[in-house]
Amino acid sequence: MPRVYWDHHIPLPKLAPVQAKVAVALVALLCFLNSYDGEFVFDDSEAIVNNKDLRPATPLGSIWSNDFWGSNLSSNSSHKSYRPLTVLTFRLNYLLAGGLHPIGFHVLNITLHAVISVLMIDVFAILIGGLDCDEKGRTFNRAPKTSLLAAIFFAAHPVHTESVAGIVGRADLLCALFFQLSFLTYCRAFNKGCDRDDSFSVKWVVVSLVLCAAAMLCKEQGITVLGVNAAFDVLLICNVNVYELCQRLIFRKNLDLREMLRTRLLTRLALLGLGGLLMLYARWRIMGTGPPAFTEVDNPASFEENIFIRIVNYNYYYSLNAWLLLCPWWLCFDWSMGCVPLIMSATDWRIVLPLLLWCILIGLMNQALCSPDSQRRRTLTLGLVLLLVPFLPACNIFFRVGFVVAERVLYLSSAGYCLLLAFSLGHCCCHWTKQRKLLCVLVLALLCVYVVRCALRSHQWRSEQSLFFSALSVCPLNAKVHYNVGKNLADRGNATAAVKYYREAVRLHPNYVHAMNNLGNILKEKNELTEAEQLLSKAVSIQPDFAAAWMNLGIVQNSLGKFEEAEQSYWNAIRFRRKYPDCYYNLGRLYADQNRHVDALNAWRNATVLKPNHSLAWNNMVILLDNTGNLGQAELIGREALKLLPNDHTIMFSLANVLGKLQKYKESEGFFLHALRISPNAASCHGNLAVLYHRWGKLELAKRHYELSLKLDPKAPGTRDNYNMLQRKLDQLKRSAP
Repeated sequence: MPRVYWDHHIPLPKLAPVQAKVAVALVALLCFLNSYDGEFVFDDSEAIVNNKDLRPATPLGSIWSNDFWGSNLSSNSSHKSYRPLTVLTFRLNYLLAGGLHPIGFHVLNITLHAVISVLMIDVFAILIGGLDCDEKGRTFNRAPKTSLLAAIFFAAHPVHTESVAGIVGRADLLCALFFQLSFLTYCRAFNKGCDRDDSFSVKWVVVSLVLCAAAMLCKEQGITVLGVNAAFDVLLICNVNVYELCQRLIFRKNLDLREMLRTRLLTRLALLGLGGLLMLYARWRIMGTGPPAFTEVDNPASFEENIFIRIVNYNYYYSLNAWLLLCPWWLCFDWSMGCVPLIMSATDWRIVLPLLLWCILIGLMNQALCSPDSQRRRTLTLGLVLLLVPFLPACNIFFRVGFVVAERVLYLSSAGYCLLLAFSLGHCCCHWTKQRKLLCVLVLALLCVYVVRCALRSHQWRSEQSLFFSALSVCPLNAKVHYNVGKNLADRGNATAAVKYYREAVRLHPNYVHAMNNLGNILKEKNELTEAEQLLSKAVSIQPDFAAAWMNLGIVQNSLGKFEEAEQSYWNAIRFRRKYPDCYYNLGRLYADQNRHVDALNAWRNATVLKPNHSLAWNNMVILLDNTGNLGQAELIGREALKLLPNDHTIMFSLANVLGKLQKYKESEGFFLHALRISPNAASCHGNLAVLYHRWGKLELAKRHYELSLKLDPKAPGTRDNYNMLQRKLDQLKRSAP
């Protein structure tokens, strides 16, 4: 095969293979290195922070029976994202770092992207120039500049930020890595161009299928490598002219199958097809109860009954994905919940965008199929294959997906775009020789823009605060964006500012029950109980099985004195979430307020059974038993609690009070002092220790701790009176002294 004719026109220096790979790796690191010390953000909390499958205490086998988020695959609530190899790498990160330290997770993501970008040179070189070998038997890169430029574009493309800077993007990175390895291994199955015969190695085809399965175990998209392998085989190995083949099929001309049989193409395609079917069957069996259930807000077009409107909006989504590849400036962590309004009328100007997209695609397909230039035809066809085939699982054709637009699904497809972009620039440089300097400047400017945008976007992904606020200007109609901004503000203690964003989320999406629940909680804390009750009542009427909203409604109703309604709300919460220790705790508080002491103790006991480290429930049991005079039982409960929570100073404090009343002064003193070592500025603890010393007759120690308590809290109830009483007693002792 001759050298690719446009390659030497590419405005890049010709580098040795090692130098080219180092350059690409450095570009990849330069773009995303500033995200290495970022936090766990957005989906990281569910997939990593709250995922028990990462913990060493969880059996390793659970990774293979749970989904990406740690839920059992047989559960109806499971997302059905089966990615055990990705979760395994998270677990290794956890073990190596000794806990949830995000730096190690981020460093591995950045490293993976650099490795993938480097391997893209080999992938692009084969797709453009084929498998010809040099005299030493090594695959010869016939398009070194084009493959290098495409790899640099890939390394620096800003649409990759979510996959690289967001830790859950590890799934896309690992999938892409095994995707590449599967393709490169499939290429190794052929010795055509080296020994010049038509044999192939079944062993390497099988290894390629195994690597494809590994890619699929990292993310479902991995199976699409089979389509790329098949296209490569047809176009490059067998040199089939797709246009002529289609003409023969359409006009029912005689097909010459001898060449296909001679090259054993049908055998290889059968192997790929059989392997793909086995993987799909295994995946279907693993899913258990069927596909995941998505809601209308996740993907509104897929719920549209009018098939014409549905098709138009699907194509509009495709055009948005294409725009993100062309102009990756407006990036957002989430594109659902009204961010992209549906096209409902032929008069909507946005309908032009899918038409424009299809005009461009048809033009490219025409060149890919009908161009008299075989190199251009092959490069364009394989570029389109690499662009479109990995995107197929996200296109809503085969099944409904749970998103409108997702930047992460473009990680692999962007490789096809970068290949087409590099080819286009090479073609322009080849034919527009007078404008070559201008093209060189444009290429350099584009790369600089990519690098700067990557750096800015990576910085935004370093914290939830910057990530969520950055989305407000991109998707101002997205209720989830406002919800996440509000939640972040509330988590950082700025509840007043959070109210504004929660209200906007509810305005944009009136059935947004999670926003109603969180807003109701804040209003409850601000003592705006009537509006809080209205919001929470509406939330549970929209979603009757929303256990958290039922519990919060019960808390508000309890505060309003509506005890019967509150009790019913608590029991509704427990009905929908049987293992709900916080709800049992609040139910116990309700019973305690009604002097239903036995019921309160039973509720708190249930809370501690479900959650043995529920400090508040343990402490309330000790306090209630103390207040009702059951000191012996209070002591037993307190000691039981401290076996489970040996460093809980609140339980130590309550138990110390009980022991003091039982006149076990020495033991009581020990618990008070231990509690003060943990929390030295607890005024109540100093005050009660002073009372203990007062009873015990250690008056100077009592005086000291009364003074410490009053210094920490001058308005501590009863402490001033007790201190004055002690002073009078000390004065009497001084006067009576000889």
